[in-house]
Amino acid sequence: MATRNPPPQDYESDDESYEVLDLTEYARRHHWWNRVFGHSSGPMVEKYSVATQIVMGGVTGWCAGFLFQKVGKLAATAVGGGFLLLQIASHSGYVQVDWKRVEKDVNKAKRQIKKRANKAAPEINNIIEEATEFIKQNIVISSGFVGGFLLGLAS
Repeated sequence: MATRNPPPQDYESDDESYEVLDLTEYARRHHWWNRVFGHSSGPMVEKYSVATQIVMGGVTGWCAGFLFQKVGKLAATAVGGGFLLLQIASHSGYVQVDWKRVEKDVNKAKRQIKKRANKAAPEINNIIEEATEFIKQNIVISSGFVGGFLLGLAS
């Protein structure tokens, strides 16, 4: 996990400093971390029957899907409402938008995102590989989770 520490006054700078935390050192100090997330931990639910695994995955998936749906609706309402209020204020003359500055800021944000995406690509591939391996080891509970997640989105 990285913590961003921007300079107090200089928000226009492309240079940023991050504090890098070493998880291997953390895992050495906390033995429970290795038991839960270590390579020798294996599938944690394999001691349960297939039906129990499907039910556990389905229930957790439904909860996650239901929360995802509710939070998504709330976020969409907030963003849409904000745009609506901004348009009303703009047409009423309360707010004037400097479109050249908006375009400049959007282009700057695009450059920063491209630069960060190129740096993060190996980390993202590593996360995808670990998730794929987890799903392969726990295919029954994972399939129950996906089914429950879809049902949670639909409800």
